[in-house]
This record gives sequence, structure tokens and C-alpha cells, in this order.
Amino acid sequence: MFQPNSFDYVLDADTGVATITLNRPERLNALTFEVYDELRRAFYALHDEENVRVVIITGTGRGFCTGGDVEDIIGRLFERDMRGLLEFTRMTCDLILAIRRCRKPVLGALNGTVAGAGAVIATACDMRIGAESAKIAYLFTRVGLSGADMGAAWMLPRIIGMAKASELLMTGDFISAEEAHRIGLYNRVVPEGEALNSATDLAEKLARGPSFALEITKDSLNREASMDLAGALEAEAQIQASLMLHPDFRESYDAFVEKRDPNFL
Repeated sequence: MFQPNSFDYVLDADTGVATITLNRPERLNALTFEVYDELRRAFYALHDEENVRVVIITGTGRGFCTGGDVEDIIGRLFERDMRGLLEFTRMTCDLILAIRRCRKPVLGALNGTVAGAGAVIATACDMRIGAESAKIAYLFTRVGLSGADMGAAWMLPRIIGMAKASELLMTGDFISAEEAHRIGLYNRVVPEGEALNSATDLAEKLARGPSFALEITKDSLNREASMDLAGALEAEAQIQASLMLHPDFRESYDAFVEKRDPNFL
């Protein structure tokens, strides 16, 4: 298993829940080149980690993540030519791809400021649990860049619709946790200090579920975004038929008949 240097990583061996914690509270967990690179490597590694069933990403202190560090990244980008800049932007996009391709469900436990690249990382998660303080903004246009960054223009309309996504990506304005929940960006909003606990409860529930079925569900959500209805229906028919041959399907039936909780693989 990878040993990160730029963030904290804990695996609960009993539940299979892995927690990644961004830990630069004095900088509101702003990202450095090293953090970007280690995060993407972590999610690629977690894809094949047999002991991990669900992943949580969170942040310490007053913010989840405020995006790229102004001193450690933004200032240094002015020293790069087009090739160097493209190397950086491709790396940031690769992090999002790693989160979306990770076969394990990924939950975001969000607190305080969720901004810029931090907002896109949260968006890439399969579900988001926000504390009441978890305001969110896609700040890119406010610094003269495209709101379409790190896959935001692909993911966000699919979560909250084109009109609202256009507003958030074009204005760069913050919205409250309550508003994020109202428009469907946050799955839940919980009292201050409870985001990680709530995400952990949900993660443990998912971890007790059928891991292969959850993996296939996530993969289908990714793939069917680019399919027409007929193609999606045929894909789902074939996938569901194959899962009916998986031991977890029989286990769910046996558990129902025997009036007990299923013990999924």
C-alpha cells in the first residue's frame, strides 16, 4: 500500500473504510504540486486495494480544501511555458479521473471552505456530506480562467442541471451548504463537526454491502453518461444478467429466507 507524505491516510481494517485527510489547516488545506500528485496516485492504488471497500476524503481545520496554493502553485505557474502548464493541468485532471475510475465508492466529508480545485474534488466524489459551514464555489473565472476546469463542466451539469451549473461555473460565487443541498450538490447537510462522522456511518453501511455490485453501479454511471437510451438499456441487461451469477445475489436470497443479514463478499 502507498505511504503518503502530504496527507493523512487511515484504514479501518474491521470495516474496510479508508479515510484520506488533507492536513494543511494553516493553509485551509490548499493543494501543492506534491499533494495533487500523491492524491492521484493514492486513488489509482486504492482502485486495486483488496482490503478497502469505501473511501472518504476530508480536511482538517476550518476548510475542506481551497484549491491550489497561491504561493506554492499559482505563483510558480508563471514560470512555466505552455508545455509545463499543460503538464500541470493534465495532472490535475488525472486526479479527477482517478477518483471517478476508482472502483470503490468515494465519499466527501466537507467542512468550511470548499473552493476551486477543492470544489471539483468534492464534485468528483460519488456522494458529498456537508457540514453547515461547508460553503462551496468554483472560483476559476474569478481569477481569469475557464470555469471548465478539472472536469467541472462535465460533472456538475449531470449533478445539478445545466442552468445552475452554468451559473456556478460562470460567476464563481459561493453558495451555502443549505443551497448546495437544495440543488442536489450535497447529499446531506449535518451539524458542524459531524460531517466526518456522518460520512463514516454511510461508508460503513456501503462497506457492508455487495462491493462488486457497487463497483459495477459506479462504472455504469460513468459509462452511461455518453450512451443513448437503447445502448444503456442493453448494457444494463447484460450487466444485470451477469450479476445474477455472482455469489452475492444468491447470498441475498439465502439471507432473506433465513431471516438474517446478508454476508456479502
